[in-house]
Amino acid sequence: MKAVKSPIHTVWSWVRRQPPKVKAFLAVVTGMAALVLLRFIVHDHDNLFVAAEAVHSIGICVLIYKLMKEKTCAGLSLKSQELTAIFLAVRLYCSFVMEYDIHTILDLATLGTTLWVIFMIRFKLRASYMEDKDNFALYYVLVPCVVLAVLIYPSTSHNILNRISWALCVYLEAVSVLPQLRVMQNTKIVEPFTAHYVFALGVARFLSCAHWVLQVVDTRGRLLVALGYGLWPSMVLISEIVQTFILADFCYYYVKSVFGGQLVLRLPSGVV
Repeated sequence: MKAVKSPIHTVWSWVRRQPPKVKAFLAVVTGMAALVLLRFIVHDHDNLFVAAEAVHSIGICVLIYKLMKEKTCAGLSLKSQELTAIFLAVRLYCSFVMEYDIHTILDLATLGTTLWVIFMIRFKLRASYMEDKDNFALYYVLVPCVVLAVLIYPSTSHNILNRISWALCVYLEAVSVLPQLRVMQNTKIVEPFTAHYVFALGVARFLSCAHWVLQVVDTRGRLLVALGYGLWPSMVLISEIVQTFILADFCYYYVKSVFGGQLVLRLPSGVV
């Protein structure tokens, strides 16, 4: 007797058969539908930003579990963790001198756990670190981010150094995951805990992006004016969208792997 497929499996099988352009269109439509849904079910859209930080923290906890249980850091990018620590430290500084709130506490906790992960990779589990695979040159992102921060920053009343620092952390956050994606591109096989961590980053990025987009929609663009004049408001929104799309491709293959019942994620060439 032929097994009856569930509607979800049927839809997923149909999506998998579609050409790349159709898949991209469906991804955009799904993202827009998710934004509309979030707008109606989440009344205080600031909670989306808190949720994004919480999901990021969950991803870090998955890393901690991996490092403590498996005693290996294979497949992890030390450079991504270092970029994450840099932008969190800069954002933490900005929070203290510009706007101290719940986000400051969340950033402090995330920075602490990220520094622990860096310590484990650098010293305790150095033997399993895949340094040859973690070959993304950091100056490719650090230099452009610094230049952008000096040229395009908030036009608030704060000290100019603080405003440039704020811009720097926004730009660094947008590209901090690139070294991790390079490691996965080089290995082609991603073990479960690393895949869960990167997927958590993707979800966190989407929630953060949704927070900004919905805030702009709710205020009918007044939020962009409140952020200042010039290119800065647009750069904030663009940065959020960029970091979401950077991880979108990986999240697609992650979901595909989960629905396919595969514990190990295998990435085809050219994904990242």
